[in-house]
Amino acid sequence: MRSIYCISGLGADQRIFSHLEIPNVRLLHLPWLIPAADEPIEAYALRMKAGIEGDNPVLLGLSFGGMMAVEIARHCPGARVILLSSIPDRQSLPWWMRLCGRLRLNRLMPGKPGKGMGWLENYYLGVETEEDAGLVRAFKEKSDPRYLHWAIDRILNWRNEIKPGTFFHVHGGRDRIFPLRRLRPTHVVPDGGHFMVNNRAEAVSRILTDIITAL
Repeated sequence: MRSIYCISGLGADQRIFSHLEIPNVRLLHLPWLIPAADEPIEAYALRMKAGIEGDNPVLLGLSFGGMMAVEIARHCPGARVILLSSIPDRQSLPWWMRLCGRLRLNRLMPGKPGKGMGWLENYYLGVETEEDAGLVRAFKEKSDPRYLHWAIDRILNWRNEIKPGTFFHVHGGRDRIFPLRRLRPTHVVPDGGHFMVNNRAEAVSRILTDIITAL
């Protein structure tokens, strides 16, 4: 049975991949680590790589997890990367994210996002069901502020310009976090939003099965 290392999105955990069904594949979750103060993303990626066995792993990264998969692949040239609702490089970051990073607006964030902003967060994430909303709430309650602030800063100030040697990119046509118009993915789920790994799991699973079969 083939193993795939999964990296979840910002503040999420392995539950976000629970609806994926890929025949003859074992999904192994790489958990997020608590970052050191001002730890560079390159050093953090090297620490995460320690949880991977073998020289030619398949990395499945969701959202920020996709960005981290790209960073890990820089330390592991034989890695095959599958981006899911993510981006491959800094040029793909929406303009407002680059602006927030340049102005350091993320430094003004409270310890955790306010509950009153949940509706807006759900809109951009593409939350459609109560299950979606429940997962988002659970992830927010569990997330460590130290990790959250570090991760948001690394997203807004991501500098990567190098794409992995072998990578695939699965994206939703209705993704509001990383709009499709700025990207050139290899596979598109037309009605998928940023949370399509959960609410379009069947379609995503079919695409991932085709990709993994071809590797």
